[in-house]
Amino acid sequence: MSGRLEGRLVLVVDDDPDVLDSFDLALRADGARTLRAEDGNQAIASWRAHQPEALVLDMMLPKRSGFLVLEELLASDTPPIVIMVTANEGRRHEEYARGLGVHAYLTKPVPLDSLIETVSNLLDECRPHGNE
Repeated sequence: MSGRLEGRLVLVVDDDPDVLDSFDLALRADGARTLRAEDGNQAIASWRAHQPEALVLDMMLPKRSGFLVLEELLASDTPPIVIMVTANEGRRHEEYARGLGVHAYLTKPVPLDSLIETVSNLLDECRPHGNE
């Protein structure tokens, strides 16, 4: 992989350990620093504590749904980029997520190269790297 995500902090949120592992490994292989959460409450707590630039957020989560997480994140003063992923192919859910302001909506199974490209492109567009 190209390393387009070098040094970027991304929170991966999914209750399926296999999906969590694969997304986490792919993002790290492309240079991202990652955080992980397995439910909506963990996602909010991790976001508050670490302020990642982007989240890869599953829609169906225990304790607090991806939609409720999305609403809280996007209502903040400095909202992160949010890429929602779901196995649900219903248009109603996608329209709702887009109405809330999600940056991208991907249907599982998500090819890892597509995930990397989506995260990288959104970060480049919305939060370019500064010359640090």
